Amino acid sequence: MHSYMITSREFYTDTPAVFRSILHEQIQKYLPTHVLYRDKHNPHYETQAHHFVEVCRQFMDVKSFIHQDVDLAYELEATGVHLTSEQFDKIKYAKSKNLEVIISTHTLDEVKKAQELGADASTYSPIFSTPNKGEPKGVKDLKNVVESVDINVFALGGITTQKEIQEVKKTGAYGFASIRYFY
Repeated sequence: MHSYMITSREFYTDTPAVFRSILHEQIQKYLPTHVLYRDKHNPHYETQAHHFVEVCRQFMDVKSFIHQDVDLAYELEATGVHLTSEQFDKIKYAKSKNLEVIISTHTLDEVKKAQELGADASTYSPIFSTPNKGEPKGVKDLKNVVESVDINVFALGGITTQKEIQEVKKTGAYGFASIRYFY
């Protein structure tokens, strides 16, 4: 099963040297298949994104994703871009730049729309209880989504232990995505 590590400013910081060190250590420790640089409040996002892609390149089997910014992902030669659920209109543009596209989804209709528009994968959330993310969908709902589409689906939300990962695995999901699991 694929694993998608998502960064957070609280854990990784926005200090370049510290960020690079922590990111390298966490990738080495967990060996995720996909990693997303996500920091909505860093005024130096582009600079930090550059450091992020450089660190990810040190690992042969790690795919690097930039949050929301198609042009920056292209410029930095990241593997791809992770779009928000408000950016379905950017899928075609990102694909035209030869970027892999992962998009955030929260309903079966959104996952189907992502598939129709050519996204490579979607995150589907929240599966388990997650602070400030609403009512969890649960693994039964996740299994229904996975069985209803052909697009790769990453389970997201409240995945912090091996127990949740094993529950997700039983659904046939492509993988799991998390911030807190990778601390």
